[in-house]
Amino acid sequence: MNDDQLLRYSRHILLDELGIEAQQRFLSAHVLVIGAGGLGAPACMYLAAAGIGTLTIADPDQVDLTNLQRQIIHTTAAVGQAKVNSAQVTLAQLNPEVRVNALQVRADDDFLASWVPRATVVLDCSDNFATRHAVNRACVTHRIPLVSGAALRFDAQISTFDARDPASPCYACIFPPDEAFEEVACSTMGVFAPLVGIVGAMQAAEALKLIADVGQTLAGRLMLHDALRAEWNTLRIARQADCPVCGARHI
Repeated sequence: MNDDQLLRYSRHILLDELGIEAQQRFLSAHVLVIGAGGLGAPACMYLAAAGIGTLTIADPDQVDLTNLQRQIIHTTAAVGQAKVNSAQVTLAQLNPEVRVNALQVRADDDFLASWVPRATVVLDCSDNFATRHAVNRACVTHRIPLVSGAALRFDAQISTFDARDPASPCYACIFPPDEAFEEVACSTMGVFAPLVGIVGAMQAAEALKLIADVGQTLAGRLMLHDALRAEWNTLRIARQADCPVCGARHI
């Protein structure tokens, strides 16, 4: 690291649990973020500020005026632009040292097969079950840690799934892909603006801990947050032997 980097990242370097070694890991890391909306916005900003070397952001959508209530990476001037391009501009202003791959694409199986193996950690900041299951399958296949978050109305959830650990469950262990779940969108149900900031920031924190190999992640735990009541609940989750994605007969 040069002198400017030592100064920029000094508050991380001062932490005994991180130091220069962890900061160097951040600079060398590649985080793939699926979604540049409510969750992806704060996650990307904290990861860029922390000095993650490469951020690849995938999102097919454009910035809409309704996004600005919570998607803090975008500005009024970006309405109508691709979300990934808007995010790239903001991140360049925040930390020009970070390389940002702005990909205006949907994260389908072909995309994930190409990009997940290149990542150190994957953040699922998408808003639908189909994408979440596709991202989970790719992360299990390529043994890449996954941090998954979701938020709607005043309720949110977050967990980490680490396919490198044989005991760690995957997303499908909690939400089986063959079960029917009611798909609802914030466009019809609404979402409390700070809630996505809370979860997105926690996703960034989980990613940084995974990269630095410090502390305890949320692997094996699902955290639920009720912002209306300011309550957190944690559920212990176990790997399911008959899981169609990570079960013993599928790996």
